[in-house]
Amino acid sequence: MHIKGRKFKQLNRATLRDQKITAKKMKHQEQKDNELRFIVHLQEKVNEEPEKVTFGLQDMKDFVESYISKDDDEIKELQEERRPGRPATARQNILEEKRKHDQHIYDTGYKLPDLSDKQTVERLRLWNGTHGGVTIMKYIHIHKDMKDLPTKEAEMKD
Repeated sequence: MHIKGRKFKQLNRATLRDQKITAKKMKHQEQKDNELRFIVHLQEKVNEEPEKVTFGLQDMKDFVESYISKDDDEIKELQEERRPGRPATARQNILEEKRKHDQHIYDTGYKLPDLSDKQTVERLRLWNGTHGGVTIMKYIHIHKDMKDLPTKEAEMKD
């Protein structure tokens, strides 16, 4: 088999195709993991208040803001450890970019389970942590400057 041969080109195309598919799968899996991490955070916050049946818009905003600021202590600690004039560590850069990204999403519209719906709150409390379990919840988009809950929700099929 030589470089300009037909078989070599076929194998090369197949290898590139496999690499592209693998990269897409990894990116999609990372997005799903980030979504699950946020929903786990919501579940913890909801379970901290077992007497509440539903939550208002301000509660949901507080949950999102606490999720966005969850790494602030570590970022501050990394900034204090760094000597003056030295560049930021890779970990600090990653955490700051992640926080900036989450803040941008919150400014433009964060998708989260509709905690103003009693059934969705019950489902979130009973959720087992799998990706299949989140598809039965109602979702809404909220953003930082919202004053009222949206009237139209994106409902997933039961």
